[in-house]
Amino acid sequence: MKEIVVISGKGGTGKTSLTASFAVLGGKNLVVADCDVDAADMHLLLEPDFADTEAFFSGELAVIDQDLCTACGDCANVCRFDAIPVIDGRYIVDEIGCEGCGYCARICPTEAITNIEQQVGSWFKSSIRTGTTMIHARLKIGADNSGKLVTKVKDQAKIVAEQEGKNLILVDGSPGIGCPVVSSLSGASLAVLVTEPTVSGLHDLKRVHQLVKMFGIKAGCIINKADLNAEVLAGIRAFLKEEDITNLAEIPYNEAFTAAITNGQTIVEWDSELAEMVGVCWENIKQLVVTE
Repeated sequence: MKEIVVISGKGGTGKTSLTASFAVLGGKNLVVADCDVDAADMHLLLEPDFADTEAFFSGELAVIDQDLCTACGDCANVCRFDAIPVIDGRYIVDEIGCEGCGYCARICPTEAITNIEQQVGSWFKSSIRTGTTMIHARLKIGADNSGKLVTKVKDQAKIVAEQEGKNLILVDGSPGIGCPVVSSLSGASLAVLVTEPTVSGLHDLKRVHQLVKMFGIKAGCIINKADLNAEVLAGIRAFLKEEDITNLAEIPYNEAFTAAITNGQTIVEWDSELAEMVGVCWENIKQLVVTE
């Protein structure tokens, strides 16, 4: 089983738009996994039915039993995260501020505080309009452990791929180089790096490729909005050559991408000229996976 993980060093490069296009081109022959759990949006283009939903629990949260609390303030005094403010004369745990360390529960003289497991999000198994299955998730605002939720999404995608007899998983990873990206790359056959010819685009491309190299994963690169800056484009080309990264495609800036998204479609369904270009890119990606 092969895993293609599409990532970018920064947001706004067109990563998800291109990944959704590849999902359309791949059709029923692959399983889709949206691992951008902090800001999931591929569902806007692929129309999942959210048929199966499961809560995701990770970490702990302190809870104060107000019937047992004597308002002594010991918990607030020892909380290093200032997560127990006084509201209307009662000590209340701030769910976003609480790190679940349990110290407040240990020192409470009346044992009014307990730690409970937190539901920090949900993951879904959906049928999408391309005729295949997508595993995706949503993390609550301010919640931690997005890397663990990404791992859950990927594990479920592998299970579904085995059940459905699919030998290819297409993953939309998170931007950046944090825990969700590390989890997205684990077990990948190919990393597709999406960048743009801007100073920050080149800088973050170098950062994310350094992470890919640590995993020993073969990499290809798509330069989106390639005609924005000729000088930076030349710098990206030189970097790709130096690091032996396959230049998969150079896609020019085109407002058709925005028009397609506004109408709930991918670019391969909206613009014939760009569809051909992205289609060739997808064939290059598949060929690169085969030779991995």
